[in-house]
Amino acid sequence: MSRPTSARAVSTRAATISVVRLPLGEADVRPTFRRERAAMKRGVWPIAGCDEAGRGPLAGPVVAAAVILDPKRVPRGLDDSKRLDPETREKLHARICASAEVAVAFAPPARIDRDNILRASLWALARAVAALPVRPRLVFVDGRDRIDVACDCEAVVSGDAIIASVAAASIVAKVTRDRLMARLALAHPGYGFERHMGYSVPEHFNALARLGPTIHHRRSFAPVAASYGVLLAETDEIPPGVLPL
Repeated sequence: MSRPTSARAVSTRAATISVVRLPLGEADVRPTFRRERAAMKRGVWPIAGCDEAGRGPLAGPVVAAAVILDPKRVPRGLDDSKRLDPETREKLHARICASAEVAVAFAPPARIDRDNILRASLWALARAVAALPVRPRLVFVDGRDRIDVACDCEAVVSGDAIIASVAAASIVAKVTRDRLMARLALAHPGYGFERHMGYSVPEHFNALARLGPTIHHRRSFAPVAASYGVLLAETDEIPPGVLPL
């Protein structure tokens, strides 16, 4: 015979059950202008954000962009360019260029092959900042590495996802590079540059095997070097003096 359950026990059990909650998902992180405003309150201005596009592809340059946003005209919808569809990127690109100070720089394949992809990217980022019509006093750069600029520089991991000016730079760099690769596709039909933007995809590998590399391919990247018959070490870089002609 079961014992009767007291009102107190029921109350305690109900209280215990009530604290069990479903786990909440992580908040959707969006870029904000908070870091720029914090620096402005310290008297630091202008502030630039910079980012690059195209480290991974087998062909085409790295494109770096630097942007100084107008605090009174920060475009809505800024985000890491990788999280935006092409149509949205194009619209934001137009808004950024209409309201902000913008500069772009390129590291061509020859520079990438000579210096390696990291050093070439940092070089292009520094050139983009130097090309701004207004000299910044502080630069936020996406990633772990600071760049050689004539002002303070802060490297921020995932900066394009949390800092508005860096997100704007990522959009400018991505749209600029995509447009450039579409132009290269017209000059070099058959490679599909307008679709894969030079990245490592089966269509690109097939084109390399069928047509060989173009002058826009990065010879220090293993799949391209292999098409010249050069075997690379694990660093994926051709040793000095071994660059195929």
